[in-house]
Amino acid sequence: MTGIDDLPIRDELRGKSPYGAPQLDVPVRLNTNENPYPLPEALVARIAERVAEAARGLNRYPDRDAVELRGELARYLTRTAGHEVTAENVWAANGSNEVLQQLLQAFGGPGRTAIGFEPSYSMHALIARGTGTGWISGPRDDDFRIDVEAAKAVIAERRPHVVFVCSPNNPTGTAVDAKTVLALYDAAQAARPSMVIVDEAYGEFSHRPSLLPLTEGRPGLVVSRTMSKAFGAAGLRLGYLAAHPAVVDAVQLVRLPYHLSAVTQATALAALEHTDTLLGYVRQLKDERDRLVAELRAMGCEVTDSDANFVQFGNFDGPGGAHAVWQALLERGVLVRDNGVPGRLRVTAGTPAENDAFLDAVRAVLKENNR
Repeated sequence: MTGIDDLPIRDELRGKSPYGAPQLDVPVRLNTNENPYPLPEALVARIAERVAEAARGLNRYPDRDAVELRGELARYLTRTAGHEVTAENVWAANGSNEVLQQLLQAFGGPGRTAIGFEPSYSMHALIARGTGTGWISGPRDDDFRIDVEAAKAVIAERRPHVVFVCSPNNPTGTAVDAKTVLALYDAAQAARPSMVIVDEAYGEFSHRPSLLPLTEGRPGLVVSRTMSKAFGAAGLRLGYLAAHPAVVDAVQLVRLPYHLSAVTQATALAALEHTDTLLGYVRQLKDERDRLVAELRAMGCEVTDSDANFVQFGNFDGPGGAHAVWQALLERGVLVRDNGVPGRLRVTAGTPAENDAFLDAVRAVLKENNR
């Protein structure tokens, strides 16, 4: 039987696995960092109105520059992230992954390299590989924070063209302070003119302010965001970036024609009309995340401080390690994420009922393992 590796596939893709998490039919699914709250009915109705209006013009191509949407995203960022931006500073695409891909198409590619500090969002390395960009795995401390001096040293030595900083970091939930980002930015610019991409996919859940104000006067600094998490719109596939207008001009050189459909733009605009309601759900999820942290620690688990809508917990070093605990939770109807971080698992903050079911399952597993 012919397999992928029997085809003339690029060498750097041979033997690799696609990104993904198991979608199993269990009562409680807390493995993909989705917002557990469905969109409110008033927003669903507004989406229907906006999409119906857009449908009347589907015989024509959509606004290829998404001007109205970028303007509304700029207003949202200005209001919530503590820094004024305009539509010229903002670019939108099909999920933040496409935003990152366009950035690597523009600033990475064959003969160029990107660095990330792992464990971190695995799609950074996968998108780098897909764009022919070499990947460098940078260091973290034992507490999963970026080792600034070690990071500066490897940047000076390897001179990457793109630097990824994930804040809050996935899968650990740790946030990165402005001082660290500025140190890495300065190191990157000293090594060569480089792009530093701050991935704030979970930024709305953080205790810390957005790092967006750091883009002022730094044309090589980009902040990426998504509507998948805080806006509860994972099915929409809408991501965006904020940066110097020259960065927006650069990604337009590599974007596909009319990449954002009229339906996507209409749906995103409707969601932005209901920002206050949706951010109310974010506040509830932050409370639930903090409850998960407290209760897991009370059980004796090691829990990484989290600024996201998920929690990394462990340390499971018994027979079978973290995967054995993952399986035991699954057998009790709860699906969490095994990211491959030794001894640790990741759980998404769900509804109070879902979180209760998860915590009960953990208690049962720990009790069984301690017999």
